[in-house]
Amino acid sequence: MRVLVTGHTGYIGSKLTPMLLAKGYDVVGLDTDLFKDCTFTGELADVPHIWKDVRDVAAEDVAGFDAIIHLAALSNDPLGDYDPGLTETINDQASVNIARMAKAAGVRRFLFASSCSNYGAAGQDFMKEDSPLDPITPYGVSKVAVEKAVGPLADETFCPVFLRASTAYGVSPRLRFDLVLNNLVAWAFTTGKVMLKSDGSPWRPVVHVEDICSAYIALLEADEETVRGRAYNIGTTTENYQIRDLAETVAQVVPDCEVSLADDAAPDKRCYRVDCNRIATEIPGFKPQWTIRRGAEELYETYKAVGLTLDDFEGQRFQRIAHVKHLVERGDLDTSLRWTDAIKTTSAA
Repeated sequence: MRVLVTGHTGYIGSKLTPMLLAKGYDVVGLDTDLFKDCTFTGELADVPHIWKDVRDVAAEDVAGFDAIIHLAALSNDPLGDYDPGLTETINDQASVNIARMAKAAGVRRFLFASSCSNYGAAGQDFMKEDSPLDPITPYGVSKVAVEKAVGPLADETFCPVFLRASTAYGVSPRLRFDLVLNNLVAWAFTTGKVMLKSDGSPWRPVVHVEDICSAYIALLEADEETVRGRAYNIGTTTENYQIRDLAETVAQVVPDCEVSLADDAAPDKRCYRVDCNRIATEIPGFKPQWTIRRGAEELYETYKAVGLTLDDFEGQRFQRIAHVKHLVERGDLDTSLRWTDAIKTTSAA
């Protein structure tokens, strides 16, 4: 099967691409590679690639593929808030355009990176895939909009699937430090404190990046009749935690550290728990392997091996929004987050 992975050099994509290759898939990447200077550990898989902004994808870019895994996006709330209009254009409009071109080109399967943040401030209840969607950030709004626009494209020739990932954690070549468990372990390792930036009460479903990748592969291989037009919460129902629970786990893993509230700690409106039984019952090929304890241990050992410093993870290189702002200030990106002519990457087959 020939698969196009957009965002193949990102946090999830740099982990998913080698997993697809190991399964024997013919993989091509498509990415503008905003974070090409942000590799934390290891190397990226060497695959044929198209260096292109998702806003510029054309019909010929998607032709000839059996499936598209569409990961590329402004990939967190701070980036989504940077310019909500850009978030709509990149995350929503470009994604819908790619899906429509894919269907017209005869691509059978379209796997979209959606998010459990679609549920917004849901509180204590467990959200299922048919629960009301109430996103509270531009990022979440963009993901809901794509689901609503692409879902009706489903028919016997086109199989869109929406993966609503829980909050990711775990080691990847393009590691993100804005993700809660990755961030807490980094604070603990570099300062001796598990620094909570909220009051610790909000609920979050969490899932290891490797398990997210396994979900993509399982849904790529699942029967079309089962998954066509369906949304799936990605994770395990038992892996829903309050932020303070994550902090306590980190404190148990990282020696000689303590849980501490940031000076400006306040309640976080993003609070939701999710039910992941749909994927567990409908997709037997998906078997999550990770827990937060094991994930915290993996992160700690990796930070120790790399020699992570506070300046590393709080600085512009590994903070997504800080890095983007740095590139804009330096003139590498324009205000629409396109590479400037002086350093623009060129397309490659």
